[in-house]
Amino acid sequence: MPEQSFEEMLNESFKTIHNGEIVEGTVIAVKPDEIDLNIGYKSDGVITRNEYSDDSNLDLTTVAKVGDKMEAIVVKTQNDDNMVVLSYRRLAQEKGNEKLREAFENHEVLTGKVVKVLNGGLSVVVDDARVFVPASLVADTYVKDLHQYDGKEIEFVITEFNPRKRRIIGDRKQLLVAKKEELQKEFFEKIHVGDVIEGTVKNVTDFGAFIDLGGVDGLLHISEMSWGHVDNPKKLYHVDDKVRVFIKNINGHKIALSRKFEDENPWNGAAEKYAVGTVVTGKVARMTDFGAFIELEPGIDALLHVSQISKEHVDKPSDVLKTGEEVTAKVVELRENEHKISLSIKALEQDNENSDYADVNVDDYKNQ
Repeated sequence: MPEQSFEEMLNESFKTIHNGEIVEGTVIAVKPDEIDLNIGYKSDGVITRNEYSDDSNLDLTTVAKVGDKMEAIVVKTQNDDNMVVLSYRRLAQEKGNEKLREAFENHEVLTGKVVKVLNGGLSVVVDDARVFVPASLVADTYVKDLHQYDGKEIEFVITEFNPRKRRIIGDRKQLLVAKKEELQKEFFEKIHVGDVIEGTVKNVTDFGAFIDLGGVDGLLHISEMSWGHVDNPKKLYHVDDKVRVFIKNINGHKIALSRKFEDENPWNGAAEKYAVGTVVTGKVARMTDFGAFIELEPGIDALLHVSQISKEHVDKPSDVLKTGEEVTAKVVELRENEHKISLSIKALEQDNENSDYADVNVDDYKNQ
């Protein structure tokens, strides 16, 4: 048997390594773009910047120093410089993937940082392992711009785990839906019709405003926004406005709200204030072919019928009146229970004429 050379004996004294094997070494040199390790092999190992992190600008002297112990995975047993190519990043990914696998099997809620916004969703990192959260699973409502999540930490669950096909899918939506359902259940258990509550305007439409009551929405219909007439809810309320309302009705998960507090009802005391025979002044609020509605105060409109506008014949109110015009008339009818008041300019004119005649001295005619 031929004698072994010193080099052959030296090589045999070192352990053998294989691609994909995890090795531990001691840092013997650190450069901004490279970490060298003694891994107990005939050649030293090297971790380049791109095999340490996804950050292409990372200075490796800030993350390692001589004497540190490090684990890495073997990528190549020998490069052009006779060094073993190692990867810290890939090992971290494998460990991260193992954590994701366990979370997937146990339905565990994970927290990860959004590192990139893609066309179809978000790329999230958990312990150096990447998870893709599709746009449809980011929130429980449609999100137009996903960039609002860039750099933020989000919670999610793994719904699909297949690292070989690079399909590790996260779902944030189901967590939000579950949380909302829990909040709704708690909310409906404690509220009652008549409760006064403060909410935030979430959306305004032509027929009303949706108010966020704390995870549950209620509808403030246009007819319940004010004791007065409301033409356009968008002129009265805006998104994020704070509004004090009371619960008028609860029907399943639908909540009807109102701003018409009884102590603010302008019809309180209207029987005395607008008794028949009282002369009042108001502004023309709106007109129809049969008459004009005169706003006496916010919440109280009175009807001035077309036949009561003048002693002269009037075809339609808009021929002689304008919206916003101030008019003075006499209350000729009050139906308090129905919240209806009828006015007459004609009756007031007749009263004035009779008053003029009453002021005439009969003797003046005798002397003429």
